[in-house]
Amino acid sequence: MVRSSLLCTALALALAPVIPLAAQDNGGVTWQTVTQLQQQMDAGKLSSKTLVQDDIARIRHIDQSGPTLRSVLQLNPDALKLAAALDKKHSASHGPLYGIPVLLKDNIDTGDHTLTTAGSLALTDAPAPKDAALVTRLRNAGAVILGKTNLSEWADFRSAHASSGWTGRGGQTRNPYALDRNPCGSSSGSAVAVAAGLVPVAVGTETDGSIICPASMNGIVGIKPTLGLVSRSGIIPISHNQDTAGPMARNVTDAAILLSAMAGSDSNDPATADADKHATDYTRFLDPNGLRGKRIGVVRQLAGNEPNADRVLDEAIAAMKAQGAIIVDPVTLPHLADLGDPEMTVMLYDFKHDLNAYLANRTGLQVKTLADLIAFNQREADREMPWFGQELLEQAQAKGPLTDKAYTDALAKAKQLSGPQGIDAALQANHLDALLSPSWGPAYMTDLVLGDHIVSGNPTIGGASQPAAVAGYPSITVPAGWAHGLPVGIVFFGTKWSEPTLISVAYGFEQHTHAWQPPKFLETVDGKSYAPIAAASH
Repeated sequence: MVRSSLLCTALALALAPVIPLAAQDNGGVTWQTVTQLQQQMDAGKLSSKTLVQDDIARIRHIDQSGPTLRSVLQLNPDALKLAAALDKKHSASHGPLYGIPVLLKDNIDTGDHTLTTAGSLALTDAPAPKDAALVTRLRNAGAVILGKTNLSEWADFRSAHASSGWTGRGGQTRNPYALDRNPCGSSSGSAVAVAAGLVPVAVGTETDGSIICPASMNGIVGIKPTLGLVSRSGIIPISHNQDTAGPMARNVTDAAILLSAMAGSDSNDPATADADKHATDYTRFLDPNGLRGKRIGVVRQLAGNEPNADRVLDEAIAAMKAQGAIIVDPVTLPHLADLGDPEMTVMLYDFKHDLNAYLANRTGLQVKTLADLIAFNQREADREMPWFGQELLEQAQAKGPLTDKAYTDALAKAKQLSGPQGIDAALQANHLDALLSPSWGPAYMTDLVLGDHIVSGNPTIGGASQPAAVAGYPSITVPAGWAHGLPVGIVFFGTKWSEPTLISVAYGFEQHTHAWQPPKFLETVDGKSYAPIAAASH
């Protein structure tokens, strides 16, 4: 099945027109927004098929050769046919995603000719039987599913010594701003593909940091929604208490458009029971004056780890004040140091339970349980474990049922301390609309020997995803500044269902700072760039 999947990708690439890099702008659409692309299609100046062809060609020249980013694992061989069919039905009444190519993280099921593997060779025997619920929503909105993106294998829940963006199936994804830098994870490929102009928007997933970190380190926007706003049915899980899919885009508007299409209740995911009460057209909250009068609290506990991130945060605060935001600095987030242990306990228990339940519904695979997966990796150690092991899988396998007191106590503690006694307490005590901190520091060097430089307790990198991730509350990261040619982001987070407020303040910030810049595909920081790629940046 691996061989046939590669043949499908090769066929799709073979059918793509060979376009010189310097001329590969397709009328200048590479960096255009979803709205701009729709305007061109409505005017008859661009078709979905042409847009898909251009993206496939750019993937061929940039992702699979040139700087070789390795962000796309597999192209959908039906993408051109799907786009052509949409062109025939094009009308003025379509939605904003109609005909727009979208890439999906490779832990999201599609009932087509592409595989869903979490980057693991263990799941390459057969494709998923049907679309994940969010994929059905995207197809109904007219989106073209272009393919699957690389990630951190098993969404970075295999080893504490792993390198983000590495999978046995796809190798190491690279950061387009400096190729020796890490893209962070686990939604590495989705972030890189958007940042490199391979696709307008992509879908990632997060359990803790897997949207916020790669979005920040690749200079794009990422939204981690409220737990239960977007269905998780048909997504390879880590923890049903923290997992969610979310949009990744180069600007807040495109992220809001994608979230609007993804959000809604699903009878197969009980957590989404109230989603229809809150899901809406999030573009209604794109207010250029969204900062005016908003009370935003700065969580300095989540700063102080990396000087470049702190500098960018302070510059961002000054920009917000200039736009009428009321900044409360600092704000204390209670119990921040108490979340790590209960969170890990919950994830280990959940992973065993949730993965076994997911695999029970995947037909045609030789791996049926977590125990089978561990044994597969041991047999295929040369391919699956050349750099790091699988101690997290083994720790999860050793856990008991979800009725264990150790689990129920940890879950209750994690949710209470992160939500009501954490984020909610900080917001209420200071009468705040949102909380603010650096997202992460600039991208660190990829290190396949020692793994990521963002392990728990590391004082040099930082990261602000944990409180909202554990609570199941929303967060949004936006580009805010630069350090040595590397992007640095800030993150806004708040209480449950506060996406409208967060999108409004993030858009207000974006519209007055315009921090995003396209990558130059440097070999290293301040190093030599790939000249053909620089010439092809439009």
